[in-house]
Amino acid sequence: MTRKIRTYEAEELVVDYDLKRCIHAEECIHGLPDVFDAERRPWIDPSKAGAADLMRTIERCPTGALHYRRTDGKVEQPRASNTVCIEADGPLYVTGRLRIALPGGETLDETRVALCRCGHSKDKPFCDNSHVEAGFADAGTIVENRLKPSEGGETYALEISPAANGPMLVRGSVKILCSDGASAEGASCAFCRCGGSSNKPFCDGTHNSIGFEAD
Repeated sequence: MTRKIRTYEAEELVVDYDLKRCIHAEECIHGLPDVFDAERRPWIDPSKAGAADLMRTIERCPTGALHYRRTDGKVEQPRASNTVCIEADGPLYVTGRLRIALPGGETLDETRVALCRCGHSKDKPFCDNSHVEAGFADAGTIVENRLKPSEGGETYALEISPAANGPMLVRGSVKILCSDGASAEGASCAFCRCGGSSNKPFCDGTHNSIGFEAD
């Protein structure tokens, strides 16, 4: 999967911006408005803040549209545990040590992503805000827990694999955080990505009956 990444350089680090993965959560704009200004061109000026503040703010970008590369070679470290936050009427925000299988056989190692669950994104498996236009509605809670319990020995990395024309398969230690404050922990599950499941966020096989198609 070819990505168009824009880069912005400062003395201590380089900021990478993936336009297609940005869904305007605006954590960057609220965190460092002098650096991230949507009314300015170029809209990112990393020289206007110190490296520590830049890294802290970029790591709050929930989609992974923003990343940094330090000139000393050190890289962003994933959080100590893997979490999936269910956004009401929106995507799955996933953080941790992530290993994502992409169409075409590529594998992406990530720390932060927003995954489509409405079925309409043109950038699957990532969210591109299509849920807004599609009128996707879901409370972001768990009705019937389909998360399989941990049996011990799971790897730290969370493996995420979109099944062709089917769900998002997840394997590894993970905690799901619901919009109502509830949570569940386990080791593997299948998340709905067609938008039609009656047991969101989990798959219930509806993709078969509605003819969902996606790599």
